[in-house]
Order: sequence, then structure tokens, then C-alpha cells
Amino acid sequence: MSKTDRIYVGNGVEKFDGDMVEFSLNLSKLKNEAASHMFEYNGDKFIKLKVAKMKSTNDYGKTHYVEVNTYKPETKEKKEDDLPF
Repeated sequence: MSKTDRIYVGNGVEKFDGDMVEFSLNLSKLKNEAASHMFEYNGDKFIKLKVAKMKSTNDYGKTHYVEVNTYKPETKEKKEDDLPF
């Protein structure tokens, strides 16, 4: 995955000596740009996110960023003549 494929949807700040990261999400960006990465399980909608530490603190004091996990595994189509034995 290249850096251009990444979808950044928020950022946050490390607190309590690294025991917690408090962050905010841009829900509009999540809905508009990351909708294709949402999935349904047992009737509920989910999306996988990554929270990672920035190389350096930004101008607003943020130490972490939130990114959509855009990985999609390849699906194998099962043929009708494929027998399990």
C-alpha cells in the first residue's frame, strides 16, 4: 500500500505517560472517503482503524494519527465442482 492509498480520519494526543491516547475522528471524512472499507457482521457495521504514533509532534501538539485499515484480502471464488475430499 502506498501513502496515497491511505485515508487519515483523525489525530490524537498521548496522555498519562503513554497509557492512553485520546483522539478525535472526522466522521464526515469517514463516511465519505472510507465507506467502501466498512463491513457488516451480525447486522452491525464496522470499520478497522489504526492508531499510530507520529514521527514527531505536529504544530497542534498531536502525537498520534488515526488511519483507515484499507487492506482487503483477496477472495477466492469457490467452484461448484470443488469437492472437499
